[in-house]
Amino acid sequence: MRKGLVPGEQVITITRPQPRKLAGPAAAFIAAPAAAAFASAWTVRGEATRLVPVASADWTPWIVLACVLAAAWIWLAYCLPRLLRWQATRYILTSRRIVARYGMMRRRDEQVNLASIRNVTVHQSVLQRILRSGNISLETGYQGVVNIQDVPEAVRFRDFVLDAIDELPVGGDPGTDEISDYTDEALPWELREGGDDER
Repeated sequence: MRKGLVPGEQVITITRPQPRKLAGPAAAFIAAPAAAAFASAWTVRGEATRLVPVASADWTPWIVLACVLAAAWIWLAYCLPRLLRWQATRYILTSRRIVARYGMMRRRDEQVNLASIRNVTVHQSVLQRILRSGNISLETGYQGVVNIQDVPEAVRFRDFVLDAIDELPVGGDPGTDEISDYTDEALPWELREGGDDER
């Protein structure tokens, strides 16, 4: 992210969506090999032949292989894509903007300048309130509404956004990424070039 920062911009926080959507893939990740092992053992003991007389003992290796492949398919087709989708989603708050970044190979970015935000609203379901996450709506003057889904610690994230908006330099153009000329005392978040190292 630091490569994409404009001069004087500082990262305040980076987070990912609340990981509650990984509960299903996590359960499947554990249950799939357990079920495959149980089915394989049941088949090796000859229970499959008793249940289906047509399935002779010669079928046992193939049934065991099918159980293993089924567990691997659940891992690769269900668990892994959802984990990668969660891993590749980031919500980045800087001293100038909010960036919602989605995807690894096919990337999609949504950016909102803090100076253009008119209202910040947190929406929470009952489960989200229990987990302290929520959906944040950013109302802007010309872009409409931008929604960020399942932000962890949503209330705290909203407070960070409001604090960053309050500390924006006065007189900046909300429609551009330009930073006007300010004195060192006017720059928020300790954005002076070199910081305290030059003192």
